[in-house]
Amino acid sequence: MINIPIFDRAQVSARYIRERIESDVDVAVVLGSGLGTFAETLRDPVIIPYEEIPDFARSTVEGHSGRLVFGKLQNADVRVAVMQGRFHYYEGYSLDEVTLPIRAFGLMGVNRLVLTNAAGGINLNFKAGDFMLISDHINLMLISPLRGQHDHRMGDRFPDMTEVYAREFRQIAQEEASDMGIQLYAGVYMALQGPNYETPAEIRMMRLLGADAVGMSTVPEAIVARQMGMRTLGISLITNAAAGIGDEPINHEDVMQTGYRVSEQFSTLISRVLARM
Repeated sequence: MINIPIFDRAQVSARYIRERIESDVDVAVVLGSGLGTFAETLRDPVIIPYEEIPDFARSTVEGHSGRLVFGKLQNADVRVAVMQGRFHYYEGYSLDEVTLPIRAFGLMGVNRLVLTNAAGGINLNFKAGDFMLISDHINLMLISPLRGQHDHRMGDRFPDMTEVYAREFRQIAQEEASDMGIQLYAGVYMALQGPNYETPAEIRMMRLLGADAVGMSTVPEAIVARQMGMRTLGISLITNAAAGIGDEPINHEDVMQTGYRVSEQFSTLISRVLARM
């Protein structure tokens, strides 16, 4: 079997998307579990199922519709490409497959990216339904999407990770949240491979390491975006207290329900932030 470089695969995906939408993209957005309704607020949408895009994987998780939606914001002339669902390492995909959409966006000339996710709250001040601005991350997936043979066309082999999540975008998000009367926390997101949830002992360890929230995505995408010179904003929806903090067991249905409950507020916040990015 011929091993096609990830750059070439992403280039084919980018070319197909560009031909379908017939327009440039100002900013790309990846929506996490239960947050997919934002894509339905766009004007003049062009909807492309992932299975139609060359080399895109398939979303197999509930709450990830598996569609790329392109359109304009309701409140601004901003062209947005929205991934209504992402791919996860725990689904059995390689990190090349997980991050290929980000590489495709980069090759399309997109230099602004918003990553969202559903996360468990480790910080004791968090409750279900809160939003956390990702100020930094800890990669406890213990693998990097940049591992392997380097292709200089993708960017530096050793990208600086001092500021993965752009300071100016975080400031915009804080200002818009404040104007809406939303408490937008800031904290460190920790990524694990999943798909099992964490044990109470693991959560205690994560708190000692400085994590405020935990999930199973986002970090590989953010690393690739950083390598390609994209400026990134990350927002977590805290859907539940992490293991050992609350008395209730953790399940995906509750994660989804929390996403649906705050979907309107989330969509308004994201729209306002994107209009200023």
